[in-house]
Amino acid sequence: MSTLLLGFTLAGCGTLSNVAPEAEVPQKAQRVCGASESRDINQWLPAMVEQQSPGLVVGVIDASNQRHFWQLGVTDTMHRHPVNQQTLFAVGSLSKGMTAEATAILVAQGRLHWSDTLETLMPPSVPLSADAKKITLLQLVTHTSGLPRQNMDLPMLTAFIRYLGNGENFYAHLDSDDVVADLADFSKPHSTEPHYSNLGYAVLDYVLHYQTGLRADQLVQTLIFDPLEMHNSSFTPQKLKSYPLRAIGHAGSQPKFIPRGQVVPDWQFTGNMLGAGGLYTDTADLLTFAAAHLESTGHATLDKAIVDTMKIYYPREKEAANIAWVTDTYGEQTITYQVGYIGGYSSYIGIDRQNHFAVVVLQNSFTWQNNLGHSVLRQMFEEQHHTATCRAT
Repeated sequence: MSTLLLGFTLAGCGTLSNVAPEAEVPQKAQRVCGASESRDINQWLPAMVEQQSPGLVVGVIDASNQRHFWQLGVTDTMHRHPVNQQTLFAVGSLSKGMTAEATAILVAQGRLHWSDTLETLMPPSVPLSADAKKITLLQLVTHTSGLPRQNMDLPMLTAFIRYLGNGENFYAHLDSDDVVADLADFSKPHSTEPHYSNLGYAVLDYVLHYQTGLRADQLVQTLIFDPLEMHNSSFTPQKLKSYPLRAIGHAGSQPKFIPRGQVVPDWQFTGNMLGAGGLYTDTADLLTFAAAHLESTGHATLDKAIVDTMKIYYPREKEAANIAWVTDTYGEQTITYQVGYIGGYSSYIGIDRQNHFAVVVLQNSFTWQNNLGHSVLRQMFEEQHHTATCRAT
Protein backbone atom coordinates (compact mmCIF):
# COMPACT_ATOMS: atom_id res chain seq x y z
CA MET A 1 0.00 0.00 0.00
CA SER A 2 2.76 2.46 0.95
CA THR A 3 4.60 1.70 -2.30
CA LEU A 4 1.54 2.53 -4.38
CA LEU A 5 0.93 5.72 -2.40
CA LEU A 6 4.58 6.75 -2.79
CA GLY A 7 4.55 6.22 -6.52
CA PHE A 8 1.40 8.29 -6.88
CA THR A 9 2.47 11.19 -4.67
CA LEU A 10 6.01 11.49 -6.01
CA ALA A 11 4.78 11.46 -9.58
CA GLY A 12 2.65 14.44 -8.61
CA CYS A 13 5.45 16.17 -6.74
CA GLY A 14 8.00 15.83 -9.54
CA THR A 15 10.94 17.21 -7.55
CA LEU A 16 14.09 16.73 -9.63
CA SER A 17 11.82 15.65 -12.43
CA ASN A 18 11.27 16.17 -16.13
CA VAL A 19 7.82 17.75 -15.86
CA ALA A 20 7.57 19.23 -19.33
CA PRO A 21 6.51 22.81 -20.02
CA GLU A 22 3.63 23.49 -22.38
CA ALA A 23 4.30 26.41 -24.67
CA GLU A 24 1.60 28.96 -25.09
CA VAL A 25 0.62 29.40 -28.73
CA PRO A 26 2.31 32.63 -29.86
CA GLN A 27 0.27 35.43 -31.31
CA LYS A 28 0.32 35.06 -35.06
CA ALA A 29 1.80 38.06 -36.77
CA GLN A 30 -1.15 39.93 -38.27
CA ARG A 31 0.78 43.11 -38.80
CA VAL A 32 1.11 44.66 -42.23
CA CYS A 33 4.64 44.26 -43.55
CA GLY A 34 6.69 47.44 -43.33
CA ALA A 35 9.69 48.94 -41.59
CA SER A 36 7.57 50.43 -38.84
CA GLU A 37 6.09 47.01 -38.06
CA SER A 38 9.34 45.21 -37.26
CA ARG A 39 9.80 44.18 -33.62
CA ASP A 40 12.67 42.75 -31.66
CA ILE A 41 12.85 40.75 -28.44
CA ASN A 42 13.13 43.85 -26.28
CA GLN A 43 9.71 45.01 -27.47
CA TRP A 44 7.67 41.88 -26.85
CA LEU A 45 9.39 39.75 -24.20
CA PRO A 46 8.74 42.02 -21.19
CA ALA A 47 5.02 41.75 -21.87
CA MET A 48 5.28 37.94 -21.73
CA VAL A 49 7.02 37.83 -18.36
CA GLU A 50 4.77 37.24 -15.40
CA GLN A 51 6.74 37.28 -12.19
CA GLN A 52 5.84 34.11 -10.28
CA SER A 53 8.87 34.10 -8.01
CA PRO A 54 10.63 36.54 -5.68
CA GLY A 55 13.27 36.67 -8.43
CA LEU A 56 13.31 35.77 -12.12
CA VAL A 57 16.09 36.02 -14.71
CA VAL A 58 15.67 35.35 -18.44
CA GLY A 59 18.55 35.04 -20.90
CA VAL A 60 18.20 34.79 -24.68
CA ILE A 61 20.50 34.18 -27.64
CA ASP A 62 18.90 35.46 -30.83
CA ALA A 63 19.47 34.53 -34.47
CA SER A 64 22.16 37.23 -34.72
CA ASN A 65 24.03 35.59 -31.83
CA GLN A 66 23.26 38.54 -29.56
CA ARG A 67 22.64 37.89 -25.88
CA HIS A 68 19.82 39.61 -24.04
CA PHE A 69 18.97 39.52 -20.34
CA TRP A 70 15.91 40.52 -18.32
CA GLN A 71 15.70 40.38 -14.55
CA LEU A 72 12.87 40.97 -12.11
CA GLY A 73 12.73 40.87 -8.35
CA VAL A 74 15.14 39.99 -5.58
CA THR A 75 17.11 37.13 -4.07
CA ASP A 76 14.76 37.05 -1.05
CA THR A 77 12.50 39.38 0.88
CA MET A 78 14.92 39.77 3.81
CA HIS A 79 18.11 40.78 1.97
CA ARG A 80 16.40 42.09 -1.17
CA HIS A 81 19.47 41.93 -3.41
CA PRO A 82 18.33 42.55 -7.01
CA VAL A 83 18.82 39.50 -9.21
CA ASN A 84 20.79 39.66 -12.47
CA GLN A 85 22.51 37.35 -14.95
CA GLN A 86 25.32 36.63 -12.46
CA THR A 87 22.95 35.67 -9.62
CA LEU A 88 23.48 32.09 -8.51
CA PHE A 89 20.50 29.69 -8.56
CA ALA A 90 20.15 26.01 -7.76
CA VAL A 91 19.06 24.37 -11.02
CA GLY A 92 18.16 20.82 -9.99
CA SER A 93 17.96 18.43 -12.91
CA LEU A 94 19.82 20.70 -15.32
CA SER A 95 22.73 19.03 -13.52
CA LYS A 96 21.92 15.85 -15.43
CA GLY A 97 22.65 17.58 -18.73
CA MET A 98 26.15 18.46 -17.55
CA THR A 99 26.82 14.96 -16.20
CA ALA A 100 25.48 13.31 -19.36
CA GLU A 101 27.67 15.47 -21.59
CA ALA A 102 30.72 14.73 -19.44
CA THR A 103 29.86 11.06 -19.94
CA ALA A 104 29.58 11.68 -23.69
CA ILE A 105 33.08 13.18 -23.66
CA LEU A 106 34.42 10.05 -21.96
CA VAL A 107 32.75 8.04 -24.74
CA ALA A 108 34.26 10.33 -27.39
CA GLN A 109 37.66 9.76 -25.77
CA GLY A 110 37.18 5.99 -25.96
CA ARG A 111 37.30 5.57 -22.17
CA LEU A 112 33.68 4.35 -22.09
CA HIS A 113 31.24 3.05 -24.69
CA TRP A 114 27.49 3.58 -24.98
CA SER A 115 27.04 -0.19 -25.32
CA ASP A 116 28.83 -0.91 -22.02
CA THR A 117 26.52 -2.71 -19.58
CA LEU A 118 26.25 -2.50 -15.81
CA GLU A 119 27.63 -6.03 -15.66
CA THR A 120 30.98 -4.67 -16.86
CA LEU A 121 30.68 -1.12 -15.50
CA MET A 122 29.95 -1.98 -11.86
CA PRO A 123 32.23 -3.60 -9.27
CA PRO A 124 31.90 -7.41 -9.26
CA SER A 125 30.81 -7.23 -5.61
CA VAL A 126 27.59 -5.35 -6.47
CA PRO A 127 24.68 -7.79 -6.81
CA LEU A 128 22.73 -7.24 -10.03
CA SER A 129 19.56 -8.86 -11.26
CA ALA A 130 19.58 -10.41 -14.73
CA ASP A 131 17.78 -7.34 -16.09
CA ALA A 132 20.08 -4.89 -14.29
CA LYS A 133 23.15 -6.58 -15.78
CA LYS A 134 21.89 -5.71 -19.28
CA ILE A 135 21.32 -1.99 -18.67
CA THR A 136 23.61 0.00 -20.97
CA LEU A 137 25.33 3.31 -20.40
CA LEU A 138 23.21 4.81 -23.20
CA GLN A 139 20.02 3.64 -21.51
CA LEU A 140 21.04 5.33 -18.25
CA VAL A 141 21.62 8.73 -19.87
CA THR A 142 18.48 8.58 -22.07
CA HIS A 143 16.13 7.43 -19.26
CA THR A 144 15.34 4.25 -21.19
CA SER A 145 16.77 1.72 -18.71
CA GLY A 146 13.38 0.98 -17.15
CA LEU A 147 14.62 2.01 -13.70
CA PRO A 148 11.94 3.83 -11.68
CA ARG A 149 12.03 7.50 -10.69
CA GLN A 150 13.38 6.52 -7.26
CA ASN A 151 13.25 3.62 -4.81
CA MET A 152 9.74 2.84 -3.64
CA ASP A 153 9.81 1.91 0.04
CA LEU A 154 8.60 3.01 3.45
CA PRO A 155 11.69 5.07 4.40
CA MET A 156 11.32 7.07 1.17
CA LEU A 157 7.62 7.60 1.82
CA THR A 158 8.37 8.77 5.36
CA ALA A 159 11.03 11.21 4.13
CA PHE A 160 8.70 12.55 1.46
CA ILE A 161 5.89 13.18 3.95
CA ARG A 162 8.34 15.13 6.13
CA TYR A 163 9.36 17.14 3.06
CA LEU A 164 5.78 18.29 2.52
CA GLY A 165 5.93 20.05 5.89
CA ASN A 166 9.57 21.13 6.17
CA GLY A 167 10.95 21.21 2.62
CA GLU A 168 13.96 19.06 3.54
CA ASN A 169 15.79 16.90 1.00
CA PHE A 170 14.25 13.41 0.86
CA TYR A 171 16.81 11.82 -1.50
CA ALA A 172 19.42 10.79 1.07
CA HIS A 173 19.22 7.14 -0.03
CA LEU A 174 19.94 7.98 -3.67
CA ASP A 175 22.85 10.18 -2.60
CA SER A 176 24.54 7.29 -0.77
CA ASP A 177 26.31 4.23 -2.16
CA ASP A 178 23.39 2.18 -0.82
CA VAL A 179 21.58 3.18 -4.01
CA VAL A 180 23.15 0.26 -5.92
CA ALA A 181 21.30 -2.19 -3.65
CA ASP A 182 18.16 -1.30 -5.61
CA LEU A 183 19.62 -3.11 -8.64
CA ALA A 184 19.65 -6.56 -7.04
CA ASP A 185 15.96 -7.25 -7.64
CA PHE A 186 15.30 -4.90 -10.57
CA SER A 187 12.83 -6.27 -13.11
CA LYS A 188 12.57 -4.37 -16.37
CA PRO A 189 9.07 -3.20 -17.33
CA HIS A 190 7.52 -4.33 -20.61
CA SER A 191 7.31 -0.78 -21.98
CA THR A 192 10.35 0.55 -23.82
CA GLU A 193 9.29 4.22 -23.55
CA PRO A 194 11.59 6.62 -21.67
CA HIS A 195 10.83 6.71 -17.95
CA TYR A 196 12.45 9.57 -16.07
CA SER A 197 14.77 8.17 -13.39
CA ASN A 198 16.68 9.97 -10.66
CA LEU A 199 17.71 6.47 -9.57
CA GLY A 200 19.25 5.89 -13.01
CA TYR A 201 21.36 9.05 -12.77
CA ALA A 202 22.46 8.21 -9.22
CA VAL A 203 23.64 4.85 -10.60
CA LEU A 204 25.38 6.73 -13.43
CA ASP A 205 27.26 8.85 -10.86
CA TYR A 206 28.29 5.67 -9.05
CA VAL A 207 29.52 4.15 -12.33
CA LEU A 208 31.51 7.26 -13.27
CA HIS A 209 33.18 7.32 -9.86
CA TYR A 210 34.08 3.62 -10.07
CA GLN A 211 35.35 3.81 -13.65
CA THR A 212 37.33 7.06 -13.41
CA GLY A 213 38.05 7.61 -9.73
CA LEU A 214 36.35 11.02 -9.99
CA ARG A 215 32.90 12.17 -8.97
CA ALA A 216 30.58 13.54 -11.64
CA ASP A 217 31.09 17.08 -10.37
CA GLN A 218 34.86 16.78 -10.83
CA LEU A 219 34.44 15.40 -14.35
CA VAL A 220 32.04 18.18 -15.31
CA GLN A 221 34.38 20.83 -13.96
CA THR A 222 37.34 19.51 -15.97
CA LEU A 223 35.55 18.49 -19.17
CA ILE A 224 32.89 21.21 -19.50
CA PHE A 225 33.17 24.18 -17.14
CA ASP A 226 36.89 24.77 -17.66
CA PRO A 227 36.89 24.56 -21.51
CA LEU A 228 33.77 26.74 -21.76
CA GLU A 229 35.02 29.18 -19.09
CA MET A 230 31.88 28.78 -16.99
CA HIS A 231 33.36 30.41 -13.91
CA ASN A 232 30.17 30.81 -11.85
CA SER A 233 29.00 27.20 -11.99
CA SER A 234 29.73 24.60 -9.32
CA PHE A 235 28.39 21.55 -7.51
CA THR A 236 30.03 22.95 -4.36
CA PRO A 237 28.64 26.49 -4.57
CA GLN A 238 30.05 27.57 -1.22
CA LYS A 239 33.38 27.92 -3.03
CA LEU A 240 32.00 30.59 -5.38
CA LYS A 241 32.36 34.27 -4.52
CA SER A 242 28.75 34.85 -5.59
CA TYR A 243 27.34 32.31 -3.11
CA PRO A 244 26.53 34.80 -0.30
CA LEU A 245 24.39 36.79 -2.78
CA ARG A 246 22.67 33.72 -4.29
CA ALA A 247 18.95 33.55 -4.92
CA ILE A 248 17.25 31.90 -1.95
CA GLY A 249 14.67 29.20 -2.70
CA HIS A 250 11.00 29.73 -1.85
CA ALA A 251 7.94 27.50 -1.63
CA GLY A 252 5.51 27.61 -4.52
CA SER A 253 3.59 24.69 -5.99
CA GLN A 254 5.57 22.54 -3.52
CA PRO A 255 6.00 21.76 -0.65
CA LYS A 256 2.23 21.48 -0.20
CA PHE A 257 2.11 22.38 3.48
CA ILE A 258 4.45 25.38 3.40
CA PRO A 259 2.87 28.76 2.48
CA ARG A 260 3.77 30.03 -0.99
CA GLY A 261 6.60 32.55 -0.81
CA GLN A 262 8.16 31.21 2.39
CA VAL A 263 11.89 30.42 2.34
CA VAL A 264 12.65 26.68 2.16
CA PRO A 265 15.96 24.85 2.74
CA ASP A 266 18.50 24.40 -0.03
CA TRP A 267 19.06 20.76 -0.89
CA GLN A 268 22.64 19.61 -0.44
CA PHE A 269 24.17 16.52 -2.03
CA THR A 270 27.63 15.06 -1.44
CA GLY A 271 27.49 11.68 -3.19
CA ASN A 272 25.73 10.01 -6.09
CA MET A 273 23.06 12.70 -6.48
CA LEU A 274 25.56 15.51 -7.04
CA GLY A 275 25.59 14.97 -10.80
CA ALA A 276 21.82 14.50 -10.89
CA GLY A 277 20.75 17.59 -8.99
CA GLY A 278 23.53 19.42 -7.16
CA LEU A 279 24.46 22.19 -9.60
CA TYR A 280 24.37 25.92 -8.86
CA THR A 281 24.90 28.29 -11.77
CA ASP A 282 23.75 31.58 -13.26
CA THR A 283 21.93 32.70 -16.39
CA ALA A 284 25.07 33.97 -18.13
CA ASP A 285 26.92 30.67 -17.71
CA LEU A 286 23.92 28.66 -18.88
CA LEU A 287 23.71 30.80 -22.02
CA THR A 288 27.39 30.02 -22.60
CA PHE A 289 26.55 26.34 -22.25
CA ALA A 290 23.62 26.76 -24.66
CA ALA A 291 25.85 28.61 -27.16
CA ALA A 292 28.15 25.57 -27.25
CA HIS A 293 25.21 23.66 -28.74
CA LEU A 294 24.64 26.24 -31.47
CA GLU A 295 28.15 26.47 -32.93
CA SER A 296 31.58 24.91 -32.58
CA THR A 297 33.38 25.39 -29.27
CA GLY A 298 36.84 24.88 -30.78
CA HIS A 299 37.25 21.71 -28.68
CA ALA A 300 36.85 18.74 -31.02
CA THR A 301 36.03 16.13 -28.39
CA LEU A 302 33.51 18.37 -26.67
CA ASP A 303 31.88 19.19 -30.00
CA LYS A 304 31.57 15.48 -30.83
CA ALA A 305 30.04 14.80 -27.43
CA ILE A 306 27.50 17.60 -27.94
CA VAL A 307 26.49 16.13 -31.30
CA ASP A 308 25.93 12.77 -29.56
CA THR A 309 23.84 14.27 -26.77
CA MET A 310 21.59 16.21 -29.14
CA LYS A 311 20.66 13.18 -31.24
CA ILE A 312 17.19 11.74 -30.76
CA TYR A 313 17.33 8.16 -29.49
CA TYR A 314 13.59 7.64 -28.92
CA PRO A 315 11.58 9.61 -31.49
CA ARG A 316 8.12 11.05 -30.82
CA GLU A 317 6.47 14.43 -31.33
CA LYS A 318 6.67 15.50 -27.68
CA GLU A 319 9.40 14.59 -25.19
CA ALA A 320 11.52 12.65 -27.67
CA ALA A 321 14.54 11.31 -25.78
CA ASN A 322 17.99 12.75 -26.37
CA ILE A 323 20.87 12.25 -23.94
CA ALA A 324 19.55 14.13 -20.87
CA TRP A 325 17.81 16.60 -23.22
CA VAL A 326 14.31 16.06 -24.58
CA THR A 327 12.82 17.41 -27.80
CA ASP A 328 9.38 18.79 -28.68
CA THR A 329 8.23 19.43 -32.26
CA TYR A 330 5.80 22.23 -33.15
CA GLY A 331 5.19 22.05 -36.88
CA GLU A 332 8.35 23.47 -38.47
CA GLN A 333 10.05 24.25 -35.16
CA THR A 334 12.00 21.82 -32.99
CA ILE A 335 12.85 22.72 -29.38
CA THR A 336 15.40 20.70 -27.41
CA TYR A 337 15.35 21.47 -23.70
CA GLN A 338 15.80 20.52 -20.07
CA VAL A 339 13.90 21.55 -16.95
CA GLY A 340 14.85 21.43 -13.29
CA TYR A 341 12.81 21.60 -10.08
CA ILE A 342 14.52 21.35 -6.70
CA GLY A 343 13.80 22.69 -3.23
CA GLY A 344 12.61 26.25 -3.85
CA TYR A 345 13.80 26.67 -7.45
CA SER A 346 12.64 26.11 -11.05
CA SER A 347 14.89 26.25 -14.12
CA TYR A 348 14.74 25.88 -17.88
CA ILE A 349 17.18 25.78 -20.78
CA GLY A 350 15.88 25.44 -24.34
CA ILE A 351 17.48 25.48 -27.79
CA ASP A 352 16.20 25.80 -31.34
CA ARG A 353 19.33 24.75 -33.23
CA GLN A 354 17.90 25.26 -36.71
CA ASN A 355 17.09 28.92 -36.05
CA HIS A 356 20.00 29.58 -33.66
CA PHE A 357 17.82 30.48 -30.66
CA ALA A 358 18.44 29.69 -26.99
CA VAL A 359 16.56 30.65 -23.83
CA VAL A 360 17.37 30.26 -20.13
CA VAL A 361 14.86 30.95 -17.34
CA LEU A 362 15.83 30.77 -13.65
CA GLN A 363 13.38 31.32 -10.79
CA ASN A 364 13.78 31.10 -7.02
CA SER A 365 10.37 29.55 -6.46
CA PHE A 366 9.17 25.99 -7.04
CA THR A 367 6.53 26.48 -9.73
CA TRP A 368 4.94 24.13 -12.25
CA GLN A 369 4.16 27.21 -14.38
CA ASN A 370 7.57 26.88 -16.01
CA ASN A 371 6.30 27.63 -19.52
CA LEU A 372 8.01 30.93 -20.24
CA GLY A 373 11.09 29.45 -21.92
CA HIS A 374 9.10 27.40 -24.41
CA SER A 375 6.79 30.33 -25.11
CA VAL A 376 9.70 32.68 -25.78
CA LEU A 377 11.24 30.24 -28.27
CA ARG A 378 7.88 29.84 -30.00
CA GLN A 379 7.45 33.62 -30.20
CA MET A 380 11.00 34.10 -31.54
CA PHE A 381 10.20 31.61 -34.29
CA GLU A 382 6.94 33.42 -35.10
CA GLU A 383 8.69 36.79 -35.27
CA GLN A 384 11.39 35.40 -37.54
CA HIS A 385 8.80 33.74 -39.76
CA HIS A 386 6.91 37.03 -40.03
CA THR A 387 10.09 38.90 -40.99
CA ALA A 388 11.03 36.28 -43.59
CA THR A 389 7.53 36.40 -45.07
CA CYS A 390 7.64 40.19 -45.35
CA ARG A 391 11.04 40.11 -47.04
CA ALA A 392 9.77 37.61 -49.58
CA THR A 393 6.76 39.73 -50.59
